[in-house]
Amino acid sequence: MKIMFSAGEASGDLHGANLARALRELDPQVELLGMGGKEMETAGVDIVYDIKNLGVIGVGEILRKIPFFFRLRDFLVETMRREKPDVLVCIDYPGFNMRLIKVAKAAGIPVVYYILPTIWAWHKSRGKTIAKYTDLAISLFPFEAKMYEDMGTNVIYTGHPLVDTVHATMSRREACAYFGLDERKKTVLLMPGSRVQEVRGLLPCMLEAAKLIRQEAGDVQFILPRASTIDEVLLDELIKPSGIDVTIGEDRVYDMMNLSTAAIAASGTATLETALMGLPTLLVYRVNRLTYWLSKVLVHIDSIGLPNIIMGHRVIPELWQDEVTPGNIAAAMVPMITDKARREALHESLAAVRRTMGEPGAVQRTAQAILDFARERGAHEAIQ
Repeated sequence: MKIMFSAGEASGDLHGANLARALRELDPQVELLGMGGKEMETAGVDIVYDIKNLGVIGVGEILRKIPFFFRLRDFLVETMRREKPDVLVCIDYPGFNMRLIKVAKAAGIPVVYYILPTIWAWHKSRGKTIAKYTDLAISLFPFEAKMYEDMGTNVIYTGHPLVDTVHATMSRREACAYFGLDERKKTVLLMPGSRVQEVRGLLPCMLEAAKLIRQEAGDVQFILPRASTIDEVLLDELIKPSGIDVTIGEDRVYDMMNLSTAAIAASGTATLETALMGLPTLLVYRVNRLTYWLSKVLVHIDSIGLPNIIMGHRVIPELWQDEVTPGNIAAAMVPMITDKARREALHESLAAVRRTMGEPGAVQRTAQAILDFARERGAHEAIQ
């Protein structure tokens, strides 16, 4: 059996890697290939296109790269025609994958979509596209599965994969020693994102806020997990002029979360990971003004953080657009670091998020569902 992936971001690369390992455990003979990154390659996926240079956000950035994305889509379609996979598994990255599934369907390649477009937040019309061009949709949330089912999608709910994967491998003392940090000091985790534009737009502001945090909260240390899509050179370019000493971690991100007192994180999967780790987190979100204006018109939710969306109210604070300033970040972060009552309240709220995330085993259930689908599809075609 041959399975092809299409993942376009660091989070998709991680989910793809975990899924690849589960697929190999269930079927050691399965062939895996596709678009992904370092994590998927390590998990045994033959990477036909590395996602390292894919990260773009914002309408302007996407418009400038439209010709490139058309060429990339054509390359993947040609790869599918040559390799003849039993199934294409698209992971998140809807701006690209929503177009890829159309041409895959036209080429006769069965399509599975894993980590679906968030039609409960915006762009509800994407649900109709998923229903039309996806043979099997795999949902992370029960309420999301119901929405897709109501739109005529062949959808199953398998649970959220992060419940399986988000856990520390070391004690706080061991992690501090591993990263060269002082276990007696409070630690702030900086997570500026996995796209170059995000890091350039958010990290300098985080570093200025770090200076204010130190002034108000004492001798705080800072650590930053480098996403596989971000070069060390870029981080050095942004961090050195700030004068802030930041420890860069290359792996073991959940151990970084475990040793940290609080986190400042770009909007995205990272905020759900910190929630599952029980780490008090401030979400920051800033894009170009055109993209922000369009999002205000199209998005129908009051919060953008996944923990807040899941719970139906804000369990972690959010700063959007012009609110993202060093002063505002410091003002939100200092109580998380110094106020015991504030920290305890956040811990209780984050524990509630974890309880709503379903039972362990989601990755294995998803892998089994994909293999079953591919086998049933193959058997059906053989009969015909």
